[in-house]
Amino acid sequence: MNLVVDVLSFSTSVSVATERGTRVYPYRWNDHRATAFAAEHEAVLAVGRLEATQTAAGDAPSLSPSGLLRSDPVPRLVLPSPNGSTIAAALNSTGSTVAIGCLRNARAAGVWAVAQLNAGRSVALIAAGERWSVDDSLRPALEDHLGVGAIASHLVSAGFVPMCSPETLAAAHLYEATPDLGNALKNCVSGRELVARGFEEDVDVAARLDTATGVPLLRASAFSI
Repeated sequence: MNLVVDVLSFSTSVSVATERGTRVYPYRWNDHRATAFAAEHEAVLAVGRLEATQTAAGDAPSLSPSGLLRSDPVPRLVLPSPNGSTIAAALNSTGSTVAIGCLRNARAAGVWAVAQLNAGRSVALIAAGERWSVDDSLRPALEDHLGVGAIASHLVSAGFVPMCSPETLAAAHLYEATPDLGNALKNCVSGRELVARGFEEDVDVAARLDTATGVPLLRASAFSI
């Protein structure tokens, strides 16, 4: 069982879209292959976050969770992203069970994870991480550690400490020691990047703890609740 956490912004966007009835298809690449994949599944291909703000694009869906809240939901959406979507698509190709976690659905994801553990299954909490814009190298992402920590804190409360890795427990401690999630997200590297580009509202949406009750699961190549 794999719980993918990419708070800014794939996981948050999937949470928003699926709770509004959209089936979300993760896809590794955002090029002609994504266009063909969307056509094959009779789905809308998400546009770039900046493109969605342009008049010509109207309210087209993108990786922006605040934009997905404002726009009319579509039945099927292909949502590429370099981190969360790529991880989900890669796990799906192996036949693994894939679920989505974020701060919005942390409590629900924690309850789901507890149910899996009670059933004798293992659960991997995957903090997607980010890439530096200067050279595309991997970097840790505070927002994803906090998202994993918010979910892990429910495992700790449910008595699963002996089954948790040190990394999982450290994430739970980090979350519990962070009194202001909104401020932390807005001032971490990913948050500052989004705010600088004019997407502060996306950070605000991502920081809304436990406002969603569903856990999107990947079924037949698409996330749904």
